[in-house]
Amino acid sequence: MTQPNLIEWDLDLIRRYDLSGPRYTSYPTAIQFDPSLQASDLVNCGQTTADTSTPLSLYVHIPFCAHVCYYCACNKVITRNRKKAQPYLDTLYQEMAQLSKWYSKDRVVEQLHWGGGTPTFISNEQMTELMQALRDNFNLLDDDSGDYSIEIDPREVDNETLQVLRNIGFNRISLGVQDVELKVQEAVNRVQPVEEVAAVLSEARRLGFRSINMDLIYGLPHQTLESFKKTLATIIELSPDRLSVFNYAHMPDRFRSQKHIHAEDLPSPETKLAILETTIAMLTAAGYVYIGMDHFAKPDDELAIAQRNNQLHRNFQGYTTHKECDLVAMGVSSISQIGDVYYQNQHDMRLYTDAVESDVHAINRGVTLSLDDRIRRAVITQLICHFELDKNRIETDFDISFDEYFADELEEINQFAQDGLVSLEKQGRELLVTGTGRLLIRRICMTFDAYIPKRTATQGFSRII
Repeated sequence: MTQPNLIEWDLDLIRRYDLSGPRYTSYPTAIQFDPSLQASDLVNCGQTTADTSTPLSLYVHIPFCAHVCYYCACNKVITRNRKKAQPYLDTLYQEMAQLSKWYSKDRVVEQLHWGGGTPTFISNEQMTELMQALRDNFNLLDDDSGDYSIEIDPREVDNETLQVLRNIGFNRISLGVQDVELKVQEAVNRVQPVEEVAAVLSEARRLGFRSINMDLIYGLPHQTLESFKKTLATIIELSPDRLSVFNYAHMPDRFRSQKHIHAEDLPSPETKLAILETTIAMLTAAGYVYIGMDHFAKPDDELAIAQRNNQLHRNFQGYTTHKECDLVAMGVSSISQIGDVYYQNQHDMRLYTDAVESDVHAINRGVTLSLDDRIRRAVITQLICHFELDKNRIETDFDISFDEYFADELEEINQFAQDGLVSLEKQGRELLVTGTGRLLIRRICMTFDAYIPKRTATQGFSRII
């Protein structure tokens, strides 16, 4: 049993091991997706390797935003023309019908998430229509027992829309807050008074949404340790059920909107570390459980319960309680995980639309998992979700000798043990990540990644801390 709130800071080790690396929302990671693979082969692999007796998870990507947030690295379309949404939805319905034929099999949809962009960019009528289309094509639950969530920009929702969302079946919301300090908000072009956030939170609770998440970002321009303490104090008072506290990765060469952010206004690496340390300390002192990486939850939240029961999982939406679900994603740039296959849709809106209309699918690239991929995925999932690794379990599941299969990797694990990142228990049959190692869990997982170098900064990924 792990102790999720036990975090120890060792700046020397952090500096030594804080390279760039994947967030492991999948293994292999998206950087390994191959555009030369045939869509038909990817779909066939998904259909033949999926366990159709298990539930489904659905993801819908709504890319539109009325305003650009300068820090954002999501696939989005910035427009105030609300009429652009309907043609996209029409294409989405066409893709949805095909996905239903491929994967539905009357499987119950336990989890549903709308992300973006700003999903509430579309009208109340369009949201009602979209949910009905999902019900027509997939076996959605109608007793409010599913995990049905939507991302919300507090500036883009009113009480009527919240009522509509609750009526059509959503029971969880995620509020983008990022920071409550006006100077920071102005620097990233996202001004929203905390009173606005509090009003949405209050109404959502009144309407019976059973879980509310808030997103924060550290490392934004003009943030200081003291200013972020104030933000944290405000958020703790609002008392969301979950919190995601992301590290801002400044990559203006990749994300055009970030060019509006001046590097000289960003907090130093030392300040970012201090902010992260304070964030973990303040939130755990307030009663939140540190789930891992950038996620926190109240002890009675399903995420915390799943971690205590060794049932936590991780997919493209982050930590999740729905380990057994295949993820069927729809919309521009969305990523599906079905059986032993991952694939991603076209990233460009025009290419996505043309692909659906001409080929009845929008698949651009993907990967089929080998046996080695599945073994390594199981190892990485255990580590990143539960901060521990049971060699016996891997050996039983895959009929291998762990120490022989991972002989090279265990040399590095032994070095981690000497440095205090992990401890080896039960005659070396169990690996436990220490309080220091939890902060560097991505680096520990990289040891078992067959695709990337371990000891140098890796291009295409953000810093670990």
